[in-house]
Amino acid sequence: MSFQRKTLLTPEAYLALERKSETKHEYFGGEMFAMVGASKRHNLITANIIRILGNQLLDRPCNVYPSDMRVKVSATGKYTYPDVVVACEEEKFDDAENDTLLNPVVIIEVLSESTEAYDRGKKFKQYQYIDSLTEYLLVSQDPYRIEQYVRQKDNEWRYIEYQSADDVLRINVIGCQFALKDVYAKVR
Repeated sequence: MSFQRKTLLTPEAYLALERKSETKHEYFGGEMFAMVGASKRHNLITANIIRILGNQLLDRPCNVYPSDMRVKVSATGKYTYPDVVVACEEEKFDDAENDTLLNPVVIIEVLSESTEAYDRGKKFKQYQYIDSLTEYLLVSQDPYRIEQYVRQKDNEWRYIEYQSADDVLRINVIGCQFALKDVYAKVR
């Protein structure tokens, strides 16, 4: 019996391929994983969050990035594309291309049926290795539900859930807030 060995990619080979690819891929352990496209609801929610946070951060030393900003979990070597990323002060990147962020302070994932378990489980576990990450938000596509995880000094995560259109979520690390009704504007 003969076995074919799987060829594993180095991070450098992954980045070279990814930067030329029309499709986004996550990377972990030498393997690339294609990412699926997003629905209209997913895109509207993501756009609303980026607009709301972007407007509040105009005069502050923070930037909001959409899902095209790759994030590297340096401790594990995972490369991923969160739906929304916020970085502040002196942003650190993996290389001179400035397309792979190393120090996000907020990561937001909009849940879908195909990714919810991953976003809640293995992906969140990976994100916890990012020392700069202070807040992680999971946004349901069905109004109204946002879950917020806030890192505590003992490296544990406090959980807060919002379920009303009038609930106001505060992201203290960046001094921003928004009502859920604004996140779900135009989402039917």
